[in-house]
Amino acid sequence: MFYISESMIRLLFFWGGLFFFLLLEVLISYRVSSVSKVKRWINNISLTLFNSILINLIFSAAIVSTATYVEKNQLGILNLVQAPLWIEILFTVAFMDFMLYIWHLLNHVVPFLWRFHRVHHTDLNMDVSTATRFHIGELAISAVIKISLIFFLGANLPGVLIFECGVVFCAQFHHSSLKVPKWFESIFWILFVPPSMHRIHHSVIIRERDSNYGTIFSLWDRISGTLITRVDQAKIRIGVGAYPNPDRLNLQHLLIMPFTRPVR
Repeated sequence: MFYISESMIRLLFFWGGLFFFLLLEVLISYRVSSVSKVKRWINNISLTLFNSILINLIFSAAIVSTATYVEKNQLGILNLVQAPLWIEILFTVAFMDFMLYIWHLLNHVVPFLWRFHRVHHTDLNMDVSTATRFHIGELAISAVIKISLIFFLGANLPGVLIFECGVVFCAQFHHSSLKVPKWFESIFWILFVPPSMHRIHHSVIIRERDSNYGTIFSLWDRISGTLITRVDQAKIRIGVGAYPNPDRLNLQHLLIMPFTRPVR
């Protein structure tokens, strides 16, 4: 019998989505790149491969094992009540996404966390490869928190897997440089995060950057008052003001960036 592991499903979803949205960007690009797209992709994908090797070696099995363990031993909040599987999955996705919203917000307001998270924001253009541009330090801390939340919630493996795949797809979509019809975005924005919403979050203007933290659902920004919508999309400049030079944003610069001087 043919079997695909949870790690393989996530891997296929990740790389399949990456090349799918890259193809769409070629066909219906939102804006012309202001710096070399090839060079950015080399840096971003190199960072991704470096991260993937370490994260998979250290954390991927632990995440799956934690979900399997809490389900087998009936641990966590969800195992205190009897509910249909689809409700448990829906609650898992919503709860984990809300915690991801909180984590994302903390990455902007806590100086130590911002040191790592700014690696993501220093990309001078935003496209699907930006969704993979994270420092290994941020991903490691995030993985520890995720494992703790799975244990606390008692999330089952299907719920965790659907959440993981949903985060990948949504992050790749809203980072993509796609020309999306306004009517679609206006409807999609009611519950979810379209590219125009997240594009504001990548603005060099700090007030705009410190908004629109959602990954899957836009509801958390609406409820918490961190949603910004009225921004001229054509005038948004992507990046962090202190890092305007693409020659200072190569792989080696990104890896040591958290240990250099703090900037906003």
